[in-house]
Amino acid sequence: MAYWHRTAPHTFAPTEHVGGAWDRATQHIAPALGVLAHEVERHRDARRSDGLVVSRLSYDILGTVPIEPIDVVVEVLRPGRTIELVQATASFAGRPVVLLRAWLAEPYDTTPLAGTDLPSIPGPDEMEPWDMAGLWAGGFIASLEVRRTALGPGRSMVWVRTPHPLVADEPVSRLASVAGLVDVTNGIAVRTDPAEVAFPNLDLTAHFLHAPAEGWLGLDTTQSYGAGGIGVTSSKMHDENGPLGTIAQTLTVRP
Repeated sequence: MAYWHRTAPHTFAPTEHVGGAWDRATQHIAPALGVLAHEVERHRDARRSDGLVVSRLSYDILGTVPIEPIDVVVEVLRPGRTIELVQATASFAGRPVVLLRAWLAEPYDTTPLAGTDLPSIPGPDEMEPWDMAGLWAGGFIASLEVRRTALGPGRSMVWVRTPHPLVADEPVSRLASVAGLVDVTNGIAVRTDPAEVAFPNLDLTAHFLHAPAEGWLGLDTTQSYGAGGIGVTSSKMHDENGPLGTIAQTLTVRP
């Protein structure tokens, strides 16, 4: 079963796998992030054939969403021949709930220049299975397969994957599928018991070095709290070939 079914040209109905972790009556926002990336790519492909690639996905989460259908609208904010800034808006009952701004860029062959000092992490076969659903409720977390190495409060390395397609009965890119998983980062390296302290994220920004490969998604994650109710979850993304990019999330920390 997929996370979403398209029920109209720009409308998506959620399945049980979209159930939230903080509140079972609301959506886990991760699958909606994937749908927005999917619609950005479909919008691009309908307009142009020159192969612009997504280099950044930056989401602002405007509020909680019931487990009800969402509508998605895409617009070009900054058109261009070699770069383009695109915005996608997910709405529920006419109320915007998630905004995505995505940078698309013309690809070049930079193979001789490729390199990074982002450290690699042990592969999925080198980590033990982790029952994430034992810490977090909801259909989304229950839909995941996770392997994890805990490195202390607020630090962990995990590999995550799902057997469920993002959208039923239509092709979805690997990048959009990854976008539907990345919001799991805030729940894999918790500093405190989520039954005692709430720390939902207000946003998520992912930068990509290249298109992700098929297979597991790796996350090397650090969660940090300041003294004034604000926190940051930072992750280095990996596919099974090595470092893939980075993720950052702003947290509102509420005892």
